Parts: sequence; C-alpha cells; structure tokens
Amino acid sequence: MKKLVAFDLDGTLALSKQPLDDEMADLLRQLLDVAMVDIISGGDWPQFEKQVVSRMPAGAKLENFIIQPTTGTKLYRFENGDWTRVYGDLFTPDESQCIRTALTEAVKQAGYATDQIWGEQIEDRGSQITFSALGQEAPLEAKDKWDPDHAKRKHIRELLQPMLPGFAINIGGATSIDITREGIDKAYGLKRLSETVGVALDEIMFLGDAIFPGGNDYPAKTLGLDTVRVRDVAETKSVITGVVACLKP
Repeated sequence: MKKLVAFDLDGTLALSKQPLDDEMADLLRQLLDVAMVDIISGGDWPQFEKQVVSRMPAGAKLENFIIQPTTGTKLYRFENGDWTRVYGDLFTPDESQCIRTALTEAVKQAGYATDQIWGEQIEDRGSQITFSALGQEAPLEAKDKWDPDHAKRKHIRELLQPMLPGFAINIGGATSIDITREGIDKAYGLKRLSETVGVALDEIMFLGDAIFPGGNDYPAKTLGLDTVRVRDVAETKSVITGVVACLKP
C-alpha cells in the first residue's frame, strides 16, 4: 500500500510554468485526503507558490502536502498555518560563478545562442542553477518547438560535463538544464523526503514525464521507486483518479 505519491511538476501536473488547472487542483485535493503528496521539481519556491500553492482549493489537507523545490535540495511543509522551509542546501558564491561561466561557454560552443530571449536565461535558485534556453518567461509555443527530442540539451550537457566536475547536469522542463552538486538529483531529493517524513521508499510512488535516461525524473526509477511515466497532464489526471479510487478506505 502506498502512503505517499510524488510528482514532477512541469509536463506532469501542469504545462510548463503554468498554474494547475481547476481539475488538477481538485484531484490533488482528493489525493491529499487518502495519502501524502509531494511535488519535486527544478523550480524555486516562488514558482511553486504561483503554480501550485495558490491554486489549492479551500479545505485541502495541506498538512499532508510537501513541496521540494530545486530538485529536492529544499523542502517545505505546511505547519502552524503557514509554509515553512525545513531544510535548504545552498551553493557557495564560487560554485555559482563557476556554473554560470561554464553555461555561457557551452551554449556558445553548441551554437544555440539566440537573440530571442524572454526573461532571465540563467537563474540561480540558491541550491540549483537552471539554464532556460529561451528565458524563464518564454511562451509555450516557442518552448515546445525549440527542443522536443532533447537533442539540443543533450549536446549542451555533453559540453558541460568536462567543464563542471563535481556537479550533476540534468535535462528538465521544456527547454531547461538543471545543475546541482554531484549526487543531487531527484533520487537524492526523494531519499531525503523519505527520511524527513518517515515514509519508506517502497511506500512511495512517483509520476513524471521525463523518466528516461538523462531525463531529470529518471533518478526516481534508479532509486528503486515504483514509477509511472506519463505522456502529459491529461494522463496524470487519469492516473490520479485511479490511485484515489484504490486508496479510498
């Protein structure tokens, strides 16, 4: 019997950088009544507030809800009527500068620099630095067309790897690459989740759209969790509906 259901965010629960729709928000409310729910993704806390927290319906059992920004290097819980950060593993200034320099050089070498940028392209999230090829505020249509087969980002990652020994480099979202300290990926985050909330790994189920080698959801599979690779938000809704039906007393 599963006690906790964990999710990726973009491409799994919502479109990239978009808020949960009404149906998904209500399905999560239903799931919170029968299990603990965790969302682990590359975005930082303000992005989770916008996409998830602000969309939760009144009466949702938030004490069962866990948020893990920046690939699980931070963890938030709802305690005493407010969201509180339980832990956070942050880069040093030298680590941040090293990553920024390498990203700029790798994108230049790959030939993927573009004049059309919407918002910040390299974002320091404290415990993770994220490269968004078209910028953080790029429209969905442009993002969907830029690298649908992940080939461009795989190329950039190959260039980055010798430049950034000691760091983990993962493909995430629609146009992004997430960089953390070596050994920090969703397997790290989900293991830390298990230890923090006292739920065994075999009692956790994980859903994500990037459960493939090199995808930022794949470490959940290598950790040994029961995983479900979903094609899109609509398929996630179907899976949640089934899980709620199975877990209802």
